Amino acid sequence: MVVDAKSLARDLLSRHAKPALEPVHRPRGRGLDDHPEIRAALELRGRATAAFSDRGLPNPFFLPHTGVNGATTGMLDGEVVNFSGYNYLGLAGDPRVTSAAKQAIDGYGTSASASRAVAGEIPLYADLERRLAGAYGAGDAVITASGYLTNAGVIPFLLGPGDLAACDALVHSSIVSGTRWAGCRRATFAHNDPEALDRLLIRSRGSFGRVLVVVEGAYSMDGDVARLPELIAVARKHDCLIMVDEAHSFGVLGGQGFGVREHFGLAADAVDLWMGTLSKSLASCGGFLAGDAELIAAIKTLAQGVSLFSAAPTPAQIAAAIAAFDVMVAEPQRLARLHGNAATMSTALHDGGWDTGLSAGTAIIPVILGAEERAMATSGRLLAAGIYAAPLGYPSVAEGAARIRLFMSAEHTAEHIDQLVTVLAGER
Repeated sequence: MVVDAKSLARDLLSRHAKPALEPVHRPRGRGLDDHPEIRAALELRGRATAAFSDRGLPNPFFLPHTGVNGATTGMLDGEVVNFSGYNYLGLAGDPRVTSAAKQAIDGYGTSASASRAVAGEIPLYADLERRLAGAYGAGDAVITASGYLTNAGVIPFLLGPGDLAACDALVHSSIVSGTRWAGCRRATFAHNDPEALDRLLIRSRGSFGRVLVVVEGAYSMDGDVARLPELIAVARKHDCLIMVDEAHSFGVLGGQGFGVREHFGLAADAVDLWMGTLSKSLASCGGFLAGDAELIAAIKTLAQGVSLFSAAPTPAQIAAAIAAFDVMVAEPQRLARLHGNAATMSTALHDGGWDTGLSAGTAIIPVILGAEERAMATSGRLLAAGIYAAPLGYPSVAEGAARIRLFMSAEHTAEHIDQLVTVLAGER
């Protein structure tokens, strides 16, 4: 069953026209010295510092670099091969993209200076939104200043108490934040498993008003692709809305880079809401949503943190994304190079006996090492050899699944891949 987007938009506008204020209750007489997240963060930084200092290297987190965050970058007084940036199509330093950003600054300044509703529009916003809506065959799109806040802000607009978010177990933390802010129930189903989603909805659908199924197009820690057609079928069978987070699939999947919808050849309205970011293939920063025109108008009008009460993206950000979008469409060879590099790296790692988990030809390839200490040590050895590939451990991934996560780019060369594989071979 396809949800009536126009009725949804009207209902949402009515629900959010007079937001309720709830009291905030905080425990009294407590400081921050026992705050669990602060302690965990300091402990993680301490472990990383110790692991890298043994090799005379600095802590790998927040490590300064110079120049463009591309296939190579300047670091530690030299150049390193870089597998820690999601400049997937190599456009972040493209002269056409940087020139567009500079022209936007000359024309509109460095800041929008307010929300779009307050400060008014500049033509760049609508230009990018038309492109994004067209990529999805959607009625409209809205751009935002933050990818994280796009998820965290739109879910409370769609859902509230009495509603349910049915989330893949590996969705982004921004989605989890959104469900907390919404005050809805959140239930997870086994990763990329339509049968598990079906079982969840059989048990729970009747207990909730609105249910939103949330998945990603390509998963950020594992690099696998959602079984989207099957998941859609299950969601529609149970009369659910569907939202797809395309942060790591737009600009990576599909013949033109138009994401998982193009990858599977889906109809424009197969999904209610497409979410994406501007900071990966589109070489900028911010987020976007695409969907039915009335739904997008409702979100743009009253979704707090998406556009309402949030300063608009800077003119330079939007101009850069427009230019990157146009280059992506005009130069499909970039996408072909990205796919070729990902396939070459995957094959080389498999041949070397490395565990790359669920990775399935996207720009993300994990090298799963298990223990956090081993991931730290391996990342340190790579950095000492002139390769930057940051380690990831708990809570970014499950305990015992620490890894080096490789972001592939269209600009990586065969020599870059060989260099990493050769250094890794010394870990055996």
